[in-house]
Amino acid sequence: MPRRAKKAIKRITHPDAKYESVIVAKFINKVMVRGQKATAERVVYDALQKVGERLNTNSGEALEHAIKNVTPLLQVKPRRVGGATYQVPVEVPPDHARHLAMRWLITSARSRNDKSMAEKLAAEIIDAAQGQGGAMKKRDEVHKMAEANRAFVHFRW
Repeated sequence: MPRRAKKAIKRITHPDAKYESVIVAKFINKVMVRGQKATAERVVYDALQKVGERLNTNSGEALEHAIKNVTPLLQVKPRRVGGATYQVPVEVPPDHARHLAMRWLITSARSRNDKSMAEKLAAEIIDAAQGQGGAMKKRDEVHKMAEANRAFVHFRW
């Protein structure tokens, strides 16, 4: 918790060079490990090219559609009330929801058993665009948890 009531200043993310999309640029930044941005760009661009070949659509739009499908609407947050901790369902802010969707896509792609990271990422993006895969499963789990704890929604503040 910040001691001051100041809000953090949002940094501006510039669009990527190939697709002119801020979402692709943010996705590259999330894929990046140990500051190796050129490697992350190569992996993401290769994955998007494979997505475009398999789906016969614009791969940038396919990524945006996959992220939109995986984006959660609700999540649970712990609230301590009178010595007991309740899992209270709350709505997810749009920026945080997009962050979660990208993180789930990348995590579930890394856990796949394909040859290269580009192939894993392409397969996960295609699955998410079609409403299946590990990232969609994670979103459904989060929604089920929020639905199960709907009785504690009055503790939201």
